[in-house]
Amino acid sequence: MRTYLVVIDDSDEARVALRFAARRAAKTAGAVEILALVDQPEFVQWGAVQQAMEEEARLRAEALVAQAAGALIEETGLRPSITVRQGDGVAVVRALLEERPGVAALVLGAAASGSPGKLIAHFAGADAGALPCPLMIIPGSLSDEALDRLS
Repeated sequence: MRTYLVVIDDSDEARVALRFAARRAAKTAGAVEILALVDQPEFVQWGAVQQAMEEEARLRAEALVAQAAGALIEETGLRPSITVRQGDGVAVVRALLEERPGVAALVLGAAASGSPGKLIAHFAGADAGALPCPLMIIPGSLSDEALDRLS
């Protein structure tokens, strides 16, 4: 089965990338895996405070993924796989791609203006030739109508 791996956060471009991937998966009898990244908070001297910060970040990421998954199920009927991981985004995505050789494409949303984002800069840059699957960069400026037409 063709699986589209989408990295999401609370940005508009992540929503666009997820919509594109979901529509492609629906049209190709594929699946969607949603990856939410939890940033590693800076070191705090007191362990309990550090642990509370990490738990709060994880809960925010899980809520974001649940909301995105609900919208995807409602719109396409697809039930996505959900992964929430903590750490450096590049390292987490690389590890997940190694763990899941069935991923057909890594789908990332590019910001409508300014920097495209750390993951795109990395995976479309020097590391582009080392990916085990195609990279799909979805412009964050695309409207829902344009996404429907293109996917």
